[in-house]
Amino acid sequence: MSEVMVGLLGMASLLLFFLTGIELGFAMALVGVIGFGIIVSPHAAMNLLAKDVFDVFASYGFTVIPLFILMGQIAFNAGIAKRLYNASYKFVGHIPGGMAMATVVGATAFKAICGSSPATAATFASIAVPEMDRYHYDKKLSTGIVASVGTLGILMPPSVTLVVFGMITGLSIGKLFLAGLIPGLIIASFFIVTIYGWCKINPRLGPKGERSTWRERIASLPEIGLVLLIFLMMIVGLMKGLFTPTEAGSVGTGLVLLLSFARRDLDFKGFIKSVAESLKTACMVLMLIAGSTILGHFLAVTKIPMIAADWVAGLHLNRYLIIVIIGLIYQTGGSFIDDLAFMILATPIFFPVIIKLGLDPIWFGIIIAITVMIGVVIPPVAMNVFVVKNITKVPFNVIYKGVYPFLISLVVCAALLFVFPQLATFLPNLLMK
Repeated sequence: MSEVMVGLLGMASLLLFFLTGIELGFAMALVGVIGFGIIVSPHAAMNLLAKDVFDVFASYGFTVIPLFILMGQIAFNAGIAKRLYNASYKFVGHIPGGMAMATVVGATAFKAICGSSPATAATFASIAVPEMDRYHYDKKLSTGIVASVGTLGILMPPSVTLVVFGMITGLSIGKLFLAGLIPGLIIASFFIVTIYGWCKINPRLGPKGERSTWRERIASLPEIGLVLLIFLMMIVGLMKGLFTPTEAGSVGTGLVLLLSFARRDLDFKGFIKSVAESLKTACMVLMLIAGSTILGHFLAVTKIPMIAADWVAGLHLNRYLIIVIIGLIYQTGGSFIDDLAFMILATPIFFPVIIKLGLDPIWFGIIIAITVMIGVVIPPVAMNVFVVKNITKVPFNVIYKGVYPFLISLVVCAALLFVFPQLATFLPNLLMK
């Protein structure tokens, strides 16, 4: 049996494992070990398993993942997100749909210290939806915007998704963070425009809230300023080479923790809860990476990625059309398994294609991030929608009706990146030459 045939049978077996409900990280590791054992030798496969798992969990570079997750969990349990939301509401709450706009602004600011999309969705489902209920907001608007705005955690720094993508591809995490800033702010702006237009058409969706005085607005600014200061310290430190991504995560987590303790917003019980939640999520992500690493070594000996890259590069198609096809593959795969998991699985296969086509890999990373953003809010595996549904008890069909208008913003931003790739590449090229 040829090496390529073994590889194809391995991928088919992986799809069967998905149907059994086995965790994807373990499924990838199992297929990788068995396949590598068939092509090379069982002894080499056992050595590969031990080495790859140890290398991933002992890697200093991968410690950035639990650190950024911990920073977000501390911020959530300390109530920082709630204060950001309240500060945003004081400025835009009196506009039709203003509370939904405040949710966008507050969540965008919260993303500066939280890299998890489901955590953001959960946080604002608990904070913003009850407040919008109090002002008789339509459920499809309140739940739809909360599920949608959570996706910004995938694109804007410190995004765990971009960290993982950078680790898999060897790209600069600092450059990926900078590349996600402008597209992320564009999407947040599109969300606000969508809310305003939707509420203009149907004012009952988002009635006006109370108008705050300028004294109240100015008094709320320090809440936003402190978060932005922590964010800028991490980003500037990365840009200037003052510290590595892991050290940036340490600095950010330490500052958020000190801020929380100084304000007495976080007790020891809350800290232990934050650590436990972070460890659970981080171990899941690291096991996915370990499984993907083993599977990647198996695929490397089958030569399937190189053959696929050569085949795609030889197609008589526009290279941007090829990117669209790859994006649709990511989207289709993410419809059946977790989008982050499928990104970890598919990136080692398709990344050589991007290099072969001569496209900017940083730009491609942002395109894939937006693809994952779409995946976490569309059925059947819509993680953010599941999170919002579990917290608010609003039916799925109502949440999906609220999500669909905001999907347009994601698609439009992706289209703009195809026309103007500089939206993603400008800041990295300017600040990290």
